[in-house]
Amino acid sequence: MKNRFLTILTLALAITFTSCKDKAAEVETTDAEVAAEVTEVSTKYLVDTEASTIMWKGFKPTGSHTGTIKVESGVFTLNGDAVESGSFIIDMASLNVTDLPVDSEDHAKLSGHLKSPDFFDVEAFPASAFEVTGFTNENGKAMLSGNLKMKDTENNVTIPVTVTENNGSVTITSETFTIDRSKWNVKYGSKSFFDNLGDKFINDEMELQLTITANKA
Repeated sequence: MKNRFLTILTLALAITFTSCKDKAAEVETTDAEVAAEVTEVSTKYLVDTEASTIMWKGFKPTGSHTGTIKVESGVFTLNGDAVESGSFIIDMASLNVTDLPVDSEDHAKLSGHLKSPDFFDVEAFPASAFEVTGFTNENGKAMLSGNLKMKDTENNVTIPVTVTENNGSVTITSETFTIDRSKWNVKYGSKSFFDNLGDKFINDEMELQLTITANKA
């Protein structure tokens, strides 16, 4: 009996450790900052919306859901190989669920709920935005800072990225990172706002991964 208990305990600890290990790190979130300015020596790029996307993942005690969001438009400038300034608009109406069959009732139900006032309130806030405020190199890793605006709230985040140039095209690819949705007033099922949820809560932590491709203007 004792051996059986130890085996179960060891397995539980292993699952917990794996879950924590696999989860992307939460980025630093601070107050919105002044946008970065363009200089005369920078090169302008226009975002290719067909080649750009945002992937998301949300969590709850019983599992997770994944999806995508499209980039509506955008522009940024490079100074050498550094992102100097820029912004892009996120089309919240394009929010899509990818882990459920498109023609299923569950897909329609979840997609509709995420776009409702419970979550991102797409009718009232059809667009989100990211505006560059800084670009640094920390321990050999490029870090892009910007004001992320969702709904009626704007916070500054700093995310690790890779910048790749190829024949007049530039792609900014972020590592998968985590934000706390409650800091943008996305309240549904959040323990940050409600204390009587029991095991019916939805995690505040959301994973995001950005791929933004742009062509020289």
